[in-house]
Amino acid sequence: MKVSRLFGKTIGFDLAARAVLLSCLIGAAAWACAQSGAMTPYQDETDGVSAGGKWLEFHSSDKMTGAKKVRFEIQADNYFREDPEYKPRVNLSCNDGKLKWADFNPGVRLAPPNRPGFWGQPQLEVMVRVDDAHYFKGWNWMRGRFLSMDKGTVRGMIGSKVFKVELPTRSGRQIAEFSPAGLNLDRIKQACDLTPKKPSTD
Repeated sequence: MKVSRLFGKTIGFDLAARAVLLSCLIGAAAWACAQSGAMTPYQDETDGVSAGGKWLEFHSSDKMTGAKKVRFEIQADNYFREDPEYKPRVNLSCNDGKLKWADFNPGVRLAPPNRPGFWGQPQLEVMVRVDDAHYFKGWNWMRGRFLSMDKGTVRGMIGSKVFKVELPTRSGRQIAEFSPAGLNLDRIKQACDLTPKKPSTD
């Protein structure tokens, strides 16, 4: 009888230990997934998969037109002072094989616009570094939350090893530092019709 009880307790402890281990493994997997940024914040978009290097690729489709949408995202290597939980990031959104828009999201409120664009639209002047080249660009200021990037800078970035953006924020000038090397260039060519190009400083 004592042996039977002891045996039963041993099995019970073994099952409990396995349940705890399984819970820990599931929790660790979910945490790792969240840390990698692979979980999408958008409804009807698939969770991200690696597009090479630090890039993630997300897929969705337009419910009305059926257009195939692909979004590429890369997060910065650093945080801005105001929010240590949200890294600056670049998003490239493509519809049916063409780049639709590219934006730089600093993760913090932007400083007010400091220059007009060609059509009078509000812009924020930023300094950009692509590998060894650096230059100034006026990017369209979108509701104080993100900046619309120009296609030339995007093409320079996807083929570079170093990409940095310096911009004024409400707590002073800050630099977002990216490591874009490793992007699968065949994927972005197919999804967005984008090819790398060395930056022009004119």
